[in-house]
Amino acid sequence: MTMDLTLRYYGDPVLRKKTEKIEEFDDELERLIEKMVEIMYAEDGAGLAGPQAGVSKSLFIEDDGTREGWKAYINPEIIEFSDDKDIAEEGCLSFPDLFENVERASSIRVRYQDPSGEEHEEDVTGYLARIIQHETDHLNGVLFIDHLSKLKRRLLKKRLQSIKQIAKDSMRV
Repeated sequence: MTMDLTLRYYGDPVLRKKTEKIEEFDDELERLIEKMVEIMYAEDGAGLAGPQAGVSKSLFIEDDGTREGWKAYINPEIIEFSDDKDIAEEGCLSFPDLFENVERASSIRVRYQDPSGEEHEEDVTGYLARIIQHETDHLNGVLFIDHLSKLKRRLLKKRLQSIKQIAKDSMRV
């Protein structure tokens, strides 16, 4: 796995691929996580999934601002969604300067492994639940714009085309 990671933008094919499960919990995984943390903070994000860094592996990191720093989720799976929904504005590092209202479950139950491979299950609500849903979508090739109506996506067509151009330009480098 290469550690020359860069932020990927809408239009990059890696963002639409379903990720592979992580089997090795080693120094290479630690280095990958450290590099992803650097990218997330450099871009002022609240989360970053493997595909957004160009790695089709099942992991994401997040920092919802309520704890002392970031947290990594390896091979996460949302095993329960509440019936209660919230609509809130979301953005995505892979979609620069694009923010739209997205409906998500207001609480979830997530199962994941930490960087040492230990399994955890947690009930999560609010902003952190939104981040986890957003980042888990990335691991399945789903983007936040997929949650928008066809009409809304049509209205955003020019903006999305310009972001795709950013992706094309960054892939040429």
